[in-house]
Amino acid sequence: PSLPATINIREPRWDQSTFQGRAKHFFMVTDPRNLLLSGATLEEARRVVEDYRAGTVPPGLTEDQLWRAKYIYDSAFHPDTGEKMLLVGRMSAQVPMNMTITGCMLTFYRTTPAVLFWQWVNQSFNAIVNYTNRSGDAPITPSQLGTAYVSATTGAVVTALGLKSLTKHLPAIIGRYVPFAAVAAANCINIPLMRQRELKLGIPITDENGNRLGESTAAAQKAIFQVVVSRIGMAAPAMAIPPVIMNALEKRAFLKRYPYLNAPLQVGLVGLCLVFATPLCCALFPQKSSMPVSRLEPEVQARIREKDPQLETVYFNKGL
Repeated sequence: PSLPATINIREPRWDQSTFQGRAKHFFMVTDPRNLLLSGATLEEARRVVEDYRAGTVPPGLTEDQLWRAKYIYDSAFHPDTGEKMLLVGRMSAQVPMNMTITGCMLTFYRTTPAVLFWQWVNQSFNAIVNYTNRSGDAPITPSQLGTAYVSATTGAVVTALGLKSLTKHLPAIIGRYVPFAAVAAANCINIPLMRQRELKLGIPITDENGNRLGESTAAAQKAIFQVVVSRIGMAAPAMAIPPVIMNALEKRAFLKRYPYLNAPLQVGLVGLCLVFATPLCCALFPQKSSMPVSRLEPEVQARIREKDPQLETVYFNKGL
């Protein structure tokens, strides 16, 4: 029996109103193995998804194959523009990239040049990810990109070096937490700046059936706040747990004998934390977020009331 053409593959496979459903969804989306897929596999998945959306069901396609194709498609193509995304900017690259960068940041936190270099690498990577996963079809201008990138990097470096000098006289373990504070500060600068266009002009809001009702800046603020929280949450376990373990290990003879194992161990520990933290923090808030009409800007409310006086809740894509 061929598949019915009625499965909604625009939505995730699992119920997104529950944390568990969102977590399953993001474990699929952030699966690093997606990076190893060939261009041909991606194109094949794209063909299956686009055919199915257009109403043609390839004979012999099973439901599992259809969902597999959808997740491959989603991992590599932008949801709003349909363009193929930069490899390092994809969600599936989050774990391997962050693992390497964060591991190095936590290993080489003692000298100023190392702090500068790794915070800069991290912000460059962040800028690429934010640009790749920007919400909506809103094009960002190169100058806005540049401003956000420079400000976030400056913010991270200033925070890192400022705290580094403040923590000189404090116990060693506290110094290990400086990179985390720097990353948290940078996220608070980077994401709003990268998405400043959304804060100025608003992001598309829809009713529950996906009909566009206009743009709202109130929705943009909520979306961006949620993303900042989940990004900081993503970094927290990876930057909070390894330092405790490494601090204990460094006092043992084992690491004194093999000091070159320091960085690989950090990277491995960070990777272990990230494999779980990344999807679980993406799942904190529904991707399709919602807010009551009464919380929108007055002029947007008025426009919605004209069209549909009964409408209580609007929906928007929060971006990642």
